[in-house]
Amino acid sequence: MTLTGEIDLATAPALRTRLDALTGRTGLDLVLDLRPVSFIDCAGLGVLCRVRNRVLARRGRLRLVSDSPSLLRVLRLAGLAGDFEVLPVMPEALAGTLPESTAIR
Repeated sequence: MTLTGEIDLATAPALRTRLDALTGRTGLDLVLDLRPVSFIDCAGLGVLCRVRNRVLARRGRLRLVSDSPSLLRVLRLAGLAGDFEVLPVMPEALAGTLPESTAIR
């Protein structure tokens, strides 16, 4: 899934609802492309942590795609850098195949 825009206090509830619907099944391999995300705050980090916990509890895998130094810095400052698998580019096997895009306003 590709996320675009800002993930903040205003957009986190809708995103959380959408991602909760996606993460209800066992063995999910979820890739969130965050490259188009322009901003993320603590509410957005909370959503990512919730998604991670839901996916792992169901024996799945979560990968974030981001080459943004600011996102990596936010994860590091929040003490979450080691909690997420962050890739700088989309995995080759998935490139061009992501079916969903969610615009965050």
